[in-house]
Amino acid sequence: MIAGRPPFAAGAEGEAPARPTVPRLMRGVFLTLGIGFVVLGFIGAFLPVLPTTPFLILAAACFARSSPRLENWLLQHPQFGPLLRNWRARGAIPVKAKLMALGGMAIGFALFWFGGHPGPWLTAAVALLMLTGLIYVFSRPS
Repeated sequence: MIAGRPPFAAGAEGEAPARPTVPRLMRGVFLTLGIGFVVLGFIGAFLPVLPTTPFLILAAACFARSSPRLENWLLQHPQFGPLLRNWRARGAIPVKAKLMALGGMAIGFALFWFGGHPGPWLTAAVALLMLTGLIYVFSRPS
């Protein structure tokens, strides 16, 4: 560390702050997780019960720590790039995605309730967990 300057701060010459270095083993772990999240997101694009965007947000975060090339690929993707960039910039979730989350959770809860005939405590716990997720999703900017 240069005296009087915190790590990763821009230098006096105005250069951009350096990215934190991630140990090689952890880069491999983040790369593997990122690829796994992309696969799950791809599957979620075709299965209505599996979300796509949250997995791609996680993948982008993993790639930011392991592979700038793959991170850039995700952020520049014609379909998912704008969603990921909006999330990164403002934590924004589009209204359509919010409504899809609501519909998916409602269908999931109905299948859980009618298909499993759970007791009142389990029903309340699952409902509370889903409502917590929905409150978070709807509290984000659009």
